[in-house]
Amino acid sequence: MKVRIKKIEWEADGINSYFLTSLDGQDMPAFEPGAHVDVELKPGLTRSYSLVNDPKQRSYYEIAVHHAIDSRGGSRHIHEVWRVGEVVEISVPKNNFPMNEDAPHTVLIAGGIGITPMLPMIARLEELGRSWELHYVAATPERAAYVGRLAAYPAAKIVFDGIEGGAKLDLAALSESTREDAHLYCCGPGGMLDAFVALTKGRPADHIHIEYFSAETELATEGGYSLELTRSGKTIQVAEGETMLDALLSAGVDIGFACSEGVCGTCQVKVLDGVPDHRDHFLTDAEKAANSSVMVCCSGSNSAKLVLDL
Repeated sequence: MKVRIKKIEWEADGINSYFLTSLDGQDMPAFEPGAHVDVELKPGLTRSYSLVNDPKQRSYYEIAVHHAIDSRGGSRHIHEVWRVGEVVEISVPKNNFPMNEDAPHTVLIAGGIGITPMLPMIARLEELGRSWELHYVAATPERAAYVGRLAAYPAAKIVFDGIEGGAKLDLAALSESTREDAHLYCCGPGGMLDAFVALTKGRPADHIHIEYFSAETELATEGGYSLELTRSGKTIQVAEGETMLDALLSAGVDIGFACSEGVCGTCQVKVLDGVPDHRDHFLTDAEKAANSSVMVCCSGSNSAKLVLDL
């Protein structure tokens, strides 16, 4: 859907928030905490951004974008090109990071720009009167977004690990001290998420929730297998040096994709036969073991042929 950039605000060094409204003044489609929208920046460049505003606020969507030094084009494009009044195209909200509203206690853990999906969660938990706590780590106060908004909540704890006298976020101690029936949510850099997953292995799997906003994904580019597309009737060879997504696009297959790192879920395709070489951070271990779908942006094949529902 097309939306208008109503307002841009500075949130922290390198982080701006963008307020998006409908063209006709009507309410935006409803969303639940943890949701994101895909933003089409230009042909071939789509990125996903968490919705930041209270879900009860329907007159606009708010997203926050960190202008990453090593940007692959998304954040740089937004910071340098987007201006108030322009019309841009986004998807309806999608949610790969849903919150369990019935949890007896909720622990939110955020690193850097990973704070964004936590803010709607906090708003909803406060509305429900649920028990929660937030642990938010940033390098410096200047690089921490939304600290003013969080100041209203005693349950929000913020530490800075890049300043003299600052503190580290002790994930091990936090995991050990958290009650067994709590649900834990973590969003942040890959290293933080990897440590979080390792430290919470003993907890029920459905109590652990993570969302990657970027990842150091080793793309499967070995090639040497074929893709059989049942709906289009095509058979495509994946050559050495290219990804499955490269081969599909080169063959004229219209398929959605965004992150190209296996974290957003946009390019998920149903597998009808064959064994994928899963490289993504989106599917659970059980879903990967079932081999019923594959993220074509980064994954490959462990069999000579993959049959896809395309």
